[in-house]
Amino acid sequence: MSAEPIRENLQQIRERIARAAQRAGRRAEEITLIGVSKTHPASDIRDAFRAGVVHFGENRVQEWEGKRGEIGDLGGQWHLIGHLQSNKAARAARMFHSVDSVDDISLAERLDRARAEANPQEKLRVLIEVHIAGEESKSGAPVLALPTLAARILDLPNLNLAGLMCIPPYLEDIQQVRPYFRKLRELRAGLQKQLDRELPALSIGMSHDFEVAIEEGATEIRVGTALFGTRAAQ
Repeated sequence: MSAEPIRENLQQIRERIARAAQRAGRRAEEITLIGVSKTHPASDIRDAFRAGVVHFGENRVQEWEGKRGEIGDLGGQWHLIGHLQSNKAARAARMFHSVDSVDDISLAERLDRARAEANPQEKLRVLIEVHIAGEESKSGAPVLALPTLAARILDLPNLNLAGLMCIPPYLEDIQQVRPYFRKLRELRAGLQKQLDRELPALSIGMSHDFEVAIEEGATEIRVGTALFGTRAAQ
């Protein structure tokens, strides 16, 4: 995709964010847009950055390794949003500002150790991905395991637990997605009370449902197709 369509798409997304925030009595500035750049070339990321996108989400460590040499000069914030295998944790801890898909303590511990070696001066931001709908095709921490997992991550000195993320079922009627977003918001509220700690990030909503997510309290939305166009087949 060329630079001009990306700029136009971004403007439309920002307008949609503003309207959704207004309906919810919120400010658009409260919502961080993460441009999901998986399968898109480094040139598209550069164009989106020039248009004003700062945060980008990648699904695979190895795909990001192939792109970062071309855009390492950009001052972007790089999020790993896909499932992370434990054997790639060390690489992820070096290359990303945030790992938004932590789903078990062994992975968190590997990230913690790797971050201590790679960049001990700055904690690695992490989100817990919650298996919100129990779909077999989706990953994430079980809801019942969430309090214990969160408490244990807080004990790891090189990680900064910022909040929760989920990927709900894809439903044509976006209003049917709303209960999953609401459930994650309520889980976060309960965790904050149990842990006596703020968890500011709620990463919910993608291209087709991010307006509902904003109405339900999203602080981060992950938008790929609406920004970059249809992904290339893999």
